[in-house]
Amino acid sequence: MTNKIKIALVFGTRPEAIKMCPLVKRLKQNPLFHVLTVVTAQHRQILDSVLELFDIKPDYDLNLMKPNQNLWDLSSDILLKTKEVFEKEDPDLILVHGDTTTAGLSALSAFYARKKIGHVEAGLRTFDKNYPFPEEINRVIVDSVSDLMFCPTELAVNNLKNSNIKQGIYKTGNTVIDALLYVIENKKINLDYLGLDKNLKTILLTSHRRENFGKPLENICNAVKELIEKNKDIQVIYPVHPNPNVRNTVYPILDNIERVKLVEPLDYVPFCNLMKEAHIILTDSGGVQEEAPALGKPVLVLREETERPEAVEYGGVKLAGTNKENIISMVQTLLDNNEEYQKMSKAVNPYGDGRASEYIENIILDYFNLK
Repeated sequence: MTNKIKIALVFGTRPEAIKMCPLVKRLKQNPLFHVLTVVTAQHRQILDSVLELFDIKPDYDLNLMKPNQNLWDLSSDILLKTKEVFEKEDPDLILVHGDTTTAGLSALSAFYARKKIGHVEAGLRTFDKNYPFPEEINRVIVDSVSDLMFCPTELAVNNLKNSNIKQGIYKTGNTVIDALLYVIENKKINLDYLGLDKNLKTILLTSHRRENFGKPLENICNAVKELIEKNKDIQVIYPVHPNPNVRNTVYPILDNIERVKLVEPLDYVPFCNLMKEAHIILTDSGGVQEEAPALGKPVLVLREETERPEAVEYGGVKLAGTNKENIISMVQTLLDNNEEYQKMSKAVNPYGDGRASEYIENIILDYFNLK
């Protein structure tokens, strides 16, 4: 019998876990694979709930989250701790996801260990090293050392080909759609505990990106405040990220504002269900730009650029930036113009059919000649 291929999947944030857990479960079902799950716990509090949802117990929990840690500390910790795991386990393939510091440094660590590397969600680019920071450079690092690149879209494929990468490029769709459809179909829950008024249109807001700290986030919050004053038929719910740079801006502006609900970060299941119930979504998150169009929800991206332009091209997502007047104008258009709303709501989602994990599994089988 063929020896099992040992695959280590490394991730550390909630968005990574959401996108990697369907793949972990898929690969674990294959008797030809020995699967190891390694979490850095870059986001401790909001990572664990996703692991519980998918019933995944990490083989290695590096538990690297520290209060107010900076990129230097986190990066050195990831590099050294993953080195220990890779040396002990000697995996045949190491899979990382996306653009986090966990992904960037784990891939670099795997490269130093001379291991085969697979990049889930490869090929995304803004072509601006500062937006988003540090994610854009993390993407470039991971793709530059990877042997297998699993791209969510044709544009991502072309980004890699245009950067002179010659082989190992595959279009698979995005595993986030696998996770989303699983939750929407199997994990419906009652959201009454959030205290939302069912007679009002709900605007879901998420903003936590590093480049939005300070004045940009102030602009976002002030735009929300003005929209609430102008429109008596809307409510805004904002799950506020635990980072003090977010909270110290958001609460002074939006706390105790009528029809604005500031809540703790939501677990993945209620968040998916909340996206499904929302009328409009405002976000600087990458994953939400992919998920919400699959649910027919118009998305306004609170960033100056996006590495996910496909949804913009297809019409389900628009760039709003962080200028207060621009945000107000674009939200107001969606509230007032039903034709424009329906155009965004019914746009095709370019991020796949919910079978990305299956496609990735088959590519790995082919790569190791196991089919």
